[in-house]
Amino acid sequence: MVDLSDDELLAELGVSVEQKAVRAHTPQQERIIAGFEDILKFYDEHGRAPQHGEQRDIFERLYAVRLDRLRELEDCRSLLADMDKHGLLKAEAEASHIVPDTLDDDALLAELGVEGGDANDDITQLRHVQTREERRAAEEIANRERCADFARFEPLFAEVSAEIESGVRSTRPFVKDAGFLKADIDVGQFFILGGQMAYVAEVGEAIKAPNGEVDARLRVVYSNATESNLLRRSLQRALYKDDAGRRISEPSAGPLFGNEPGDEDSDSGTIYVLRSKSDHPTIAQHRELIHKIGVTGGSIAKRIAAAENDATYLLAGVEVVAEYKLFNINRTKLEKLIHRFLADAAYDIEITDRFGKPVRPREWFLVPLHVIDEAVERIRDSSISDFFYDAKNARLVRR
Repeated sequence: MVDLSDDELLAELGVSVEQKAVRAHTPQQERIIAGFEDILKFYDEHGRAPQHGEQRDIFERLYAVRLDRLRELEDCRSLLADMDKHGLLKAEAEASHIVPDTLDDDALLAELGVEGGDANDDITQLRHVQTREERRAAEEIANRERCADFARFEPLFAEVSAEIESGVRSTRPFVKDAGFLKADIDVGQFFILGGQMAYVAEVGEAIKAPNGEVDARLRVVYSNATESNLLRRSLQRALYKDDAGRRISEPSAGPLFGNEPGDEDSDSGTIYVLRSKSDHPTIAQHRELIHKIGVTGGSIAKRIAAAENDATYLLAGVEVVAEYKLFNINRTKLEKLIHRFLADAAYDIEITDRFGKPVRPREWFLVPLHVIDEAVERIRDSSISDFFYDAKNARLVRR
């Protein structure tokens, strides 16, 4: 029996041994394919091709123009033929080829990423269409799932929100020139991405990316009770591309109160506590309990200089009994936090101003000075959310 090679034996059996050529695409073609994939995805989601019309969503109208353009170009039709499972490129272009009324053809095509200009171009170039690699990274961010143990994280989001509101934490733009590297994204940090607060709950083992850099998988939990498993690099890229992307500072990023600022601290103002010198019977009887609490960025002395003529100060002189210097904090938000915390102790009194009209001054509270001192200290060490003011017993109580 004659020995046959493998190929000869397969040929005798009628099995083709022709190897399928590997198909390579140019960067131009890759972007055209990616652009058409957007249109196919739209069809899969809506059961129809994208259409023109002012009543349509802007993205649908852009996809419609892109589809018309691809239908016109023979090279594009040939390139995309194997992908055209719905026969979109064979369909007749819609009779109404009206583009969004605010853009002419060239401007709209520019928005689409379709390069106009030289008619001799062999394939119209699509710009601003994501490559497959870029799309995978974007989908990785978007593919979130329900967080089964969100109850563990919900108190953390509430605490951080309160700290941002009070100025204990701040939000800072996530920009490339800020010296913030993806290696700096670590467990326990908070960010704002896509309008949601994001918490890095876990960091996996270090892995080597195709480009040689070291990366790692993150478990990121979001304030809307979802989570995602993504690479540091993907989170970093998403934060860069999100115009509203923010990094939330640590509560120890700078001193809140103190006597002297540090080298990098900026002066924000002063919390002041005043005591009235009014001879009003009620005020005179409880003078050591009635205090006005405010925040100013200027001089306290100038602020209270004309207290006797100002109903805000009970039409009487005042004395400053305490003040706390602020650094690196939003004084308006802090003032609101203090007033809200002591709301149950607000002093409601009506007096008559110089013109005989009744006035109810605000920012006065029935609270001892030592309680104000403790409340400020609780704000300073970020524990204020763990307490409430018991007005009946005039003391702070842990929740």
